Amino acid sequence: MTVTDRTAGQPPSNPADSPGMHEASRREKLRKLRELGVDPWGTRFDDHAPIGAIRAREGEITVEPLAEGQRAPEQHGPKVRAAGRIVLQRKKGKLIFLDIRDWTGQIQLFVGRNQVGEDNWALAECFDLGDIVGVDGELKHTKTGELTVFVEKLYFLTKSIEPPPEKHHGITDPELRQRMRYLDLAYTEGVLPRFVDRTKIVASVRKTLGAQGYVEVEGPTLHGIAGGAAARPFKTHHNALDIPLFMRIALELHLKRLLVGGMERVFELGRVYRNEGISQKHNPEFTMLEAYQAYGDYRTMMDLTERIILDAIEAIGTGHKIAWGEQTIDFTPPFARHTYDELFAHHTGVEAADAAGVKKLADSIGLETAGKHPDVIKNEVFEARVEDALTGPVFVLDYPASICPLTKRKADNPAVAERFELFVEGMEIANAYTELNDPDLQEELFRTQLEGQKEEDSMAKMDHDFIRALRHGMPPAGGLGVGIDRLVMLLTGSQSIREVILFPLLREEQRR
Repeated sequence: MTVTDRTAGQPPSNPADSPGMHEASRREKLRKLRELGVDPWGTRFDDHAPIGAIRAREGEITVEPLAEGQRAPEQHGPKVRAAGRIVLQRKKGKLIFLDIRDWTGQIQLFVGRNQVGEDNWALAECFDLGDIVGVDGELKHTKTGELTVFVEKLYFLTKSIEPPPEKHHGITDPELRQRMRYLDLAYTEGVLPRFVDRTKIVASVRKTLGAQGYVEVEGPTLHGIAGGAAARPFKTHHNALDIPLFMRIALELHLKRLLVGGMERVFELGRVYRNEGISQKHNPEFTMLEAYQAYGDYRTMMDLTERIILDAIEAIGTGHKIAWGEQTIDFTPPFARHTYDELFAHHTGVEAADAAGVKKLADSIGLETAGKHPDVIKNEVFEARVEDALTGPVFVLDYPASICPLTKRKADNPAVAERFELFVEGMEIANAYTELNDPDLQEELFRTQLEGQKEEDSMAKMDHDFIRALRHGMPPAGGLGVGIDRLVMLLTGSQSIREVILFPLLREEQRR
């Protein structure tokens, strides 16, 4: 018998899941499975190999020389056991071709009625797209060279009651993909590998920090005071203590307390929550890395940031040049380093020290300037005119001190804060300081920042315990924050933060 496959002739049809297919047909097959004495929800299926590992055994297939009278050479391949979800299906007489997929890859199955016997054939006729099945068989090639498991025995592992998306390549509507992420992972090409890469990136971050002597901790997610960043928090209430609480907006202040306590290299990878807008770059719930190193400064953290990113790139194997939309981002080290003032002048044509010129520019682009500190105006111009032009990766150094209340000032120029931000494709990826450890100056800066704050905004209350901790002595230190979701976006070539968060926040579903 000559075996062809789905690669020959026309693209495969999926008659079992035509647009007219509905739940009743699948439930009928569910009934037939039970009549056959088969549990449609499966059981333990030991000793199966990942499909990727099965495909890697292709070199074990041997071909005997073509004997006289033979139409095709005889093949011998390794015996394999596989499991996965049916994503393609084609029946032709006494033959069924299936593609099954697991999280390591996809492979074709050949089910021949004569080869598997009547019991297995009856089982195969209950298959639908989306079902999860297991097989034992021999790994060989079809006539057209398709790597295929020639099935000897079938196992039914789970029935899919709901039909999958009509087109095997997945769902096209972005909101549906995010709401029904389970289908997106199962059927949209490249989605599952992207999220696997996310886990590799996060694991790499932990490995890099561990190799540098950092210890990982878990701080509280419920805070009595929303501090450590300028953002609007989510509010909640603890009934037993009858106190208001906030979902944390940053990790910073508790980690600095640990520096006071003697934990000299410390980090946390955790969720933070900000009650703000949703966009391609923002989700109200996101993952943040914060790391603090005693006796370091912002340049220490710059080197660490570069090491974290380069190690993450190596972990997912993309190479330093990564396609991102129509652009290519070159992460070849060392990353560029420029001062805030240099970049401001280059991209606006106005010197950063020229307060009158900066205000005139701000007015011309429609920014509100009345009653604002000159540095605040300058930074709003920077955000509006400079950040989007920073294709990067580029470290922006030495910010105006007045907008950095948690940052140490330069000894030779107190108007400048020892702070950097890392920008790539107009997005801030990392933010780092030489940490301010002068308790009196910190308290003064907090009080200045509190002036004019709205009650619902963060940092509307003084964190007196943090000031008290500083009075007990926090060593000079460097501190770093990295937006993990944005980093994953860039390293996986994703255009939206919602494509790298498994379950982004969505509006309430409107059900009929």
